[in-house]
Formats: sequence, structure tokens, C-alpha cells
Amino acid sequence: MRQEKKVQHVYCVGAKSLGAYGGYETFVYKLTEYHQDNPKIKYHIACKANGDGCMDENKLDHVNRISDNEFEFHNAHCFKISVPQIGAAQAIYYDVAALKACCEHIKKHNIMHPIVYIMACRIGPFAKYFYHKIHKLGGKVYLNPDGHEWMRAKWSKPVRQYWKISEQMMVKYSDLVICDSVNIEKYIHKCYDGKGIRGTNPQTTYIAYGADLTQSKLKDNDEKLLEWYYDKGLTKKNYYLVVGRFVPENSFEIMIREFMKSKSTKDFAIITNVNDKFLNELENKLHFKSDERIKFVGTVYDQELLKKIRENAYAYFHGHTVGGTNPSLIEALGSTDLNLLVDVGFNREVAEECALYWSREAGNLANLINIADEMKKEQIEELGIKAKQRVAAKYTWEKICEQYEHVFVKN
Repeated sequence: MRQEKKVQHVYCVGAKSLGAYGGYETFVYKLTEYHQDNPKIKYHIACKANGDGCMDENKLDHVNRISDNEFEFHNAHCFKISVPQIGAAQAIYYDVAALKACCEHIKKHNIMHPIVYIMACRIGPFAKYFYHKIHKLGGKVYLNPDGHEWMRAKWSKPVRQYWKISEQMMVKYSDLVICDSVNIEKYIHKCYDGKGIRGTNPQTTYIAYGADLTQSKLKDNDEKLLEWYYDKGLTKKNYYLVVGRFVPENSFEIMIREFMKSKSTKDFAIITNVNDKFLNELENKLHFKSDERIKFVGTVYDQELLKKIRENAYAYFHGHTVGGTNPSLIEALGSTDLNLLVDVGFNREVAEECALYWSREAGNLANLINIADEMKKEQIEELGIKAKQRVAAKYTWEKICEQYEHVFVKN
């Protein structure tokens, strides 16, 4: 006997864990947190059991362990998928295995009208198969296409071609494409509306990414903060900051080169997971180690500490050129007063008039840094107020989660 439709079951596939150092990981953490007492929705979250970025539920509070591979957190049913160490292909294996597990769970428990929400366009060749399988089980497939993965500089030409074809197939075999950027939604329609092999006439909606506007619980004299500053050679309001993945498309080469050209007496603190190969490439090109202002300071996973570091920065750089509503940009707008953003459509869409913009042309950012250094305190504070108002109006997690509830429950 099948259940009556009282609760909307949503299966989330694509994040490695809950609450880790990544956009999708933060997203599923916040989504389940905000909806944990919502009787209308039951989440099922796929997590990685092993390898890079895997789920370690021992680091979470109030976990209800079901078995070695299942637990409940925020009232969400979380299940772990073991992944063989097969290089770049493991991401594809992970999503396929997770979707298979979702289908098995739906069938075993007679779940009516489930939604399977796939994040990122990794598994295009399998999209048709799972689309029909999930439909046969009475469900629907929703997709978050992320940004332009096929444009990322880290991929070789054949891999980029795969990403582009995969995106096309996944958009085609989705019931709804949820875009976290207006620009991404426009791109989806530009590429895939119409008839023929490229035309899929996708149904889309726009729901942005969220940010936490609450201030850090740490004080300026907190021992944890002061120790971090002492260890890194930094002081409050005397450093420019960037937080993000250490990949070429995030403009690290341009930001470092231009900062070295600038007249600034402040430091440039770079919080990232350093890739030695890319780091050596930059050193060979720029010789940044000879500039004491350039400081690679490692990663910071303590969210309260990271928030305080953002708040105390003189200014924040954002060089992301690929993607939709980028989490680190919204977090910076919510905590740092002065933001210097690379001038691309995604960033303009999010920040509008709340930030300063730079181009990738030689000398442009260096000149903007010199201007920023001379700005009056009142000017910087005014930009900070505008930025926080912008985030409060458009990008709070409360607002984003309400929009997701509307999309999921109306299914």
C-alpha cells in the first residue's frame, strides 16, 4: 500500500558533505537547517563516505546514527556513498552511485512523487537513463547547473568538451532547472531554447545563494583571533583579503601581479587551499615571494574566525570569472565594507553599486588599489552599509530557503 502524499521527499545529489568548505556543502547544510522542523519536507542527502571532502558526521552536533552508512542530521536522512579513488572520474562515479541509491530508497519505501535534485552537470551520459527511471518511480528531476564548468581553465580541451555536452544532456533531461544567477538562467535559455538537437525548451526558475548576515561572535581582542594575526603577521584593517579555491579562473595571477604593482603599504592575505603546481607556476611568473606584502595564510575552517577576519579586512578582492551567485562574494558583501570585484556579469548582478570594479587589463587593478587606499573612512562605511542592505534584501538564507520550499512543495 503506497503512502498518501503528505510529505514532499527531496533527494539531494552532488554535495560531498554537509557544512564543509564548498558552495553545495554549505547549501545543503543551510537548507536542512532551516527546514528541519518543516513537516512538509523530508530531505535525503547523499554524502561521500571516503576521499577528498568526505563526510565526517562526528564533527557535527546532534547526529542520530542509523548505521555505518546512514545518519540523521537536521531531521534529514543522510546516506554515505563509497567512492573508488579513480582520479577526476570519481565525481561522476559518486553522482551515478548516489542516484542509484536514491532510486533504490524510493522504490523500497514506496515514496510518492519524490524530487531528485541534482547539483552540477557531471553525469550527462547517464541523464536520460535516470530521468526515465525516476519518472517511472513517479518522481521528477530538478537540476542546479552551477556555473560554466566547461570554461574552467583547469580542464583540458577534451574535458571541457565533455562538460559542455554533459550540460546539454542534463538540461534536456530535467523537469526544472534551478539557476542561482539571473545570468545563468539567461544563458540556459539562450543555448537551449528552440527546436533541434540543441533546443530543449527547459523550464527554469531563479533562486539565489544565501549568506549569513550575523556578525562574528569573536571580539577584536579574542585570543583565537590575536593568535591567528600574530602567526600570519597581520593586523586589523591593514590587509586586503581574498578567500576562494586556488584555481586560475579566480584571477589569482592578476590579483597578485597588480597588488605587487600597487603602492599600497598594506598586506594581501590569501586564504585558500594551496595547489603546489599552480603556486610554483605563479612564483616562476611573478616572483611574489620577494614581496613581503603577499601572504598565503592557508585555510580557515572555523566559521566564526573566518567571519571576523573578513570583518576586519581593509578590503576584499573577488576575482571569480566563472559561476553564478558565488558564495564567497555574498559572504564578503555581508561582512567586509570595501569590496573590489572583477567586472563580469555575475558579480555586477550580485553587488550592483555596492562595490568597486576592476578589469583584467594590465594596470587597472593596481590603480584601483591605489585609489582604495586613499578612500575616506566615511566613503568605505557607506559602501559597507549599502552592501549589507543589498544582501539583507536579496540573499539571506531565510529568503532562499522560503523560495526552495515554494518550489519543492508545489511539485
